[in-house]
Amino acid sequence: MELAQVRLLVSDFPTCYRFYAEVLGLKPQSGAEEGPYEKFSPSAGSAGIALQDRSMMAGLIDELAGSATGHRSLVVLRVDDLDAYCARITGRGAVLAHGPAPMTDRMRVAHLKDPEGNVVELQEWLLSQG
Repeated sequence: MELAQVRLLVSDFPTCYRFYAEVLGLKPQSGAEEGPYEKFSPSAGSAGIALQDRSMMAGLIDELAGSATGHRSLVVLRVDDLDAYCARITGRGAVLAHGPAPMTDRMRVAHLKDPEGNVVELQEWLLSQG
């Protein structure tokens, strides 16, 4: 297992994008200034910081009630075999909120919550990263 990123769930994506890109000087991966997702890389190290529209995640885990206000961050862990890992952790008492399911053509994901309600995303990359 590998820490892939810390993801911040934001309501004002463009303002947060500018802060991480222009104020902190982190390098955006794709230039998606309006969202709903962007990963930023520091000059050194493998894990990055990502922004994601909060309402997108709330809808994904079926928690959208009027406006997405709850979750502000999630931990992203990369695993080699998502189905096998999910089977192991559900056998140990984990309850999946979503998935395993495709997120993009490059990855599959599953979501669950820790005992404090923090969202954890498990990712399996289907293609090598460039």
